[in-house]
Amino acid sequence: MKVLGFFILSTAWTLIGAQHYYQGLMDYLENRLLAIEDRMQLWRDQFHHYHTEMLDFKKLTAEVMDGLRKEHGLMAKDLEGAAERMDRVEREMEYVESQTSPRACAKQADKVVEQEAWGLQEREEEEDEDWTQLHSRVSDCADIFSSIRSVKILKRVGSPKGMWTRDPRSSKVYVFNGTSGDTVFQFDSVRDFSRSQGVSDSKSIKLPSEWNGAGGAVYNGYLYYVKQDSGTDVQIVKYDLFSGSVTDTAIFPMESRASLYKLNPETIADLAADDEGLWLLFAPSDSEPNISLAKMDASTLDIEEIWDTKCPREKAEAAFVICGTVYVIYNTHLASRSRVECLFDVNDMVINEEAPLLYFPRRYGSHASLKYNPEERQLYGWDDGYQIIYRLTTKRKVLA
Repeated sequence: MKVLGFFILSTAWTLIGAQHYYQGLMDYLENRLLAIEDRMQLWRDQFHHYHTEMLDFKKLTAEVMDGLRKEHGLMAKDLEGAAERMDRVEREMEYVESQTSPRACAKQADKVVEQEAWGLQEREEEEDEDWTQLHSRVSDCADIFSSIRSVKILKRVGSPKGMWTRDPRSSKVYVFNGTSGDTVFQFDSVRDFSRSQGVSDSKSIKLPSEWNGAGGAVYNGYLYYVKQDSGTDVQIVKYDLFSGSVTDTAIFPMESRASLYKLNPETIADLAADDEGLWLLFAPSDSEPNISLAKMDASTLDIEEIWDTKCPREKAEAAFVICGTVYVIYNTHLASRSRVECLFDVNDMVINEEAPLLYFPRRYGSHASLKYNPEERQLYGWDDGYQIIYRLTTKRKVLA
């Protein structure tokens, strides 16, 4: 009986101890859960706080961006207004220059004729007597470029760089698209070229070899071009446009292959035609800083004489020749207004230091080529894919 009572007492004590243990465990777990709930509540409060700050920051950012867009729009309008004012100033300057030029006192009837002729009304193919009369003035050629009388933006066709010109002896126009190729596009007139869709209405002339750069020329029924990939030497090809065959070639040895114009490095030589015949502009070597000029025999391609023009190649973009005077056009790497900063006269009638600084009207980019037509006294320019005609004002040279 005593053993049973002891057993019952021991069992009761054990149950009471277990109850206390489990109660303590439950209290511990409850406290931990309460602590976790408190921590989660803190996280929720912090998240709400951060979320509110993020929304406020997003709203502030949107307001700032909206303000920046408005300021950008106002700045763009201001820049457009400034550009319009600059264009207006340039037009006014060009007008003043045209009014103060030596030809400003021309008769009103002459001005009317000039304006009508500028309407792209092409003359029929010139008679042989007119061509003979033109060449009779060669020995008396003493004109110098003084200003740009007017500008005609004809159209935009082809690559950013190229060359187009007109044969002084006919109305035909020739287009060299790009800086290399073996195809030249021929149009019957400037009017036909202006009305065509691209080059679809042209006659394609397939040359026997590829041309290089924008230095070709058309003169007296022949096409002259610089042959592509002729090593360090410059090879000139004379192509008969009537028979469709090569009639002559000439190789000019060079120390190294050099770009003639630093702003148009694809052109290693530039052929030019004026009242006195055919000329070649070139750089003897890459180490030579100046542009050289050679007088060529258009029939045999022989070199008659060579001059150092003292005109630097650096920042040069193009050049042309009028009455034996070379005009070199300069620009900047970020295209600005093209300008004549250097000239050289083979007859020593014009001194570069005394020549005025002549600016071209600002258009699109920089000239890839400028080709002078001695009969029309016009420049055919290629500017960032646009074909432009500059009508020039000239005056008589004054003996230096």
